[in-house]
Amino acid sequence: MTYLSRIRINPLRAASRTLLANPRALHGAVTAGIAETPTAQRVLWRLDSDNPRRPQLLVLTPARPDWNHIVEQAGWPDTDGEHYAIRDYAPLLTQLATGREFAFRLTASPVQNTSTPAGSSPHRTKTADELRHRSYRVPHRTAAHQLGWLLERTERWGFEIPLARTDPAAPGLEADQPTPPDGEPARDVRITDRNRHTFTKPDSRTRVTLTTATFEGRLRITDPKLLEAALLDGIGPSKAYGCGLLTLAPLRPLEH
Repeated sequence: MTYLSRIRINPLRAASRTLLANPRALHGAVTAGIAETPTAQRVLWRLDSDNPRRPQLLVLTPARPDWNHIVEQAGWPDTDGEHYAIRDYAPLLTQLATGREFAFRLTASPVQNTSTPAGSSPHRTKTADELRHRSYRVPHRTAAHQLGWLLERTERWGFEIPLARTDPAAPGLEADQPTPPDGEPARDVRITDRNRHTFTKPDSRTRVTLTTATFEGRLRITDPKLLEAALLDGIGPSKAYGCGLLTLAPLRPLEH
């Protein structure tokens, strides 16, 4: 059985500041809430910081989790109210049907594969490690390329992005919104947040740079089975670091 959790984070606590700034540390806190390591379905999570005073952590798990350790370290353990909510994910999956539309949110790490690593010279002799690799993952850094990455792949995930309606760009990100090529209609999706994190892997000096984009919009289901797989398995790379969790919600009626 799969569960979707929503956990309140208190950004003023010292432990919270570490979790909010370091995807590796937050990944560790997430995995600590699950008794057994999943073998078939991975754990997915996403940090939503729409309200910086009330950030929320969303986690999809294949077994019922326990988030009391996060509440104790990074929440409001002594206050009233619901510190975290855990919901059965099955009712959502039963609603998936071809042609049905939902509002969606996704934080992903858009990348492209290249045979030449960044900063390399065509005349440089490749190392043995490089020769074992056929391609390298390079992040998309512009909003236009990040949006293109999403739109080019929706079919394999079982949905499409319908034509845009009249929603404006998110405040402060208007200049980052990509312009569709001439003759190509805009789709009902926008980038609401873009980030770049750098951190060190545990027990290693290897530096990891993670470039992310948060997409929000409207999707129309084209293949319920493919979409179910995308919901459960995640989308794109860097899933351990808060990328890939696609969430759906009922569409709000248009205001006239």
